[in-house]
Amino acid sequence: MRHARRRIVRRVARLAAVGGLLLGGTMVTRAVASEPPGPSTVPQTTVRAASGTGAGLVSRLGASRTAGHWLDAEGRPVVAVTDGSTAEEVRRAGAEPEVVRYSMSELRSAAATLRAAPRVPGTAWAFDYRANEVVVRGDSTVSAADWSRLTGVAEGIGDFVRMERSEGKFTTRLNGAEPIRSTAGRCSAGFNVTDGRSEFILTAGHCGPTGSVWFGDGGGGRQVGRTVAGSFPGDDFSLVEYANGKAGEGADVVAVGGGKGVRITGLGEPAVGQRVFRSGSTSGLRDGRVTALDATVNYPEGTVTGLIQTDVCAEPGDSGGPMFSEGLALGVTSGGSGDCDNGGTTFFQPLPSAMASLGVRLLVSLREGAAPGAAPSSPAATGGGRGAAAPGVAAPVTGVDGSTLLSRLTDRRNVGPGLLVVAGSVVALVATRWIRAEQDRKSYRRHYSATWG
Repeated sequence: MRHARRRIVRRVARLAAVGGLLLGGTMVTRAVASEPPGPSTVPQTTVRAASGTGAGLVSRLGASRTAGHWLDAEGRPVVAVTDGSTAEEVRRAGAEPEVVRYSMSELRSAAATLRAAPRVPGTAWAFDYRANEVVVRGDSTVSAADWSRLTGVAEGIGDFVRMERSEGKFTTRLNGAEPIRSTAGRCSAGFNVTDGRSEFILTAGHCGPTGSVWFGDGGGGRQVGRTVAGSFPGDDFSLVEYANGKAGEGADVVAVGGGKGVRITGLGEPAVGQRVFRSGSTSGLRDGRVTALDATVNYPEGTVTGLIQTDVCAEPGDSGGPMFSEGLALGVTSGGSGDCDNGGTTFFQPLPSAMASLGVRLLVSLREGAAPGAAPSSPAATGGGRGAAAPGVAAPVTGVDGSTLLSRLTDRRNVGPGLLVVAGSVVALVATRWIRAEQDRKSYRRHYSATWG
């Protein structure tokens, strides 16, 4: 009976070890076959269609019947509406309606009243579509007297204006993805653009006035170009013309650190709730969500309007760096508060308005699978990847096309658990065979001793 039990235990152990080998092998195979996670590959969101649905409905139904749109936790479009009949139209169009009290026209009127009030540096306001409110924030530099006066203006508008104090202070992030330097300080290159003749870097306007000369190294040995146009305050964008007129190899790629990059395939507009990514020369690749649109910020240098508000962190030197999602270029870093240790709020200059004002278009990838409606590229941009958003620096594309088998096999985040299961199963198999051999030897010795005697 004892031997029978031992045989059963050994068989169960061997079966469990074989099952572990199969499970571990499957885990490793799936890790190698799938796109690895983490910032090195920049996870893709799936919001293009949902965002377009919400934006289209708001545009069609008008500002008096709607009050913005956003994406819920599952990425589905939600449209704020002011009445039941509009809600039915939204529902029939495939979006989720939410009935609110105040229309977009009323929210915009409130923002206009705030802009008309005496300017208070260190304050900002934006539309909170979900709460159906205009949120006014004041940083640590705003005095009690100024805050009290602004609160009085808000109370005169109505109860849908919410006042909040915040830590830190709203500043431009002067000082990307790759660094560019001038006598004004350090910024980050944004996106490469063209007017059909020359090629440029589109970056933040506060980085430097027209005529600023930019270098790609701290010693000033490699001139990148010169600022030829821009707008700040009011807007926050500028155009740096390359010294040789060309962006170089990889102009449709934005650098995200570690010698890697993300290929840009077109131009887009963000939606509240959308996951976005930002790259900068100080803090690298960071991600977060769009929290508000059409934000106004009163920087010490002046007021900037029409910004994208996010909860992505940024630090000095990240100014001008690219914000993107799903390969679509969305904006360049303007400023904000906080840092990447404690978090904060960061504002971005939207690209469509900046590019329309400057008369330029993106240099983008025209590879198969590029997003429909991608901005046209110059003739020289076809036929392969064109360089990083950094001046003349190539950045290989990551993701499904750029990841290698070796990098996936050596990435413990992807295959580590599977390899542990395989190793444990091999040890178990060896152990069961060794135990069986030892038991057989002992049995033989006992039998030999008995027959010898």
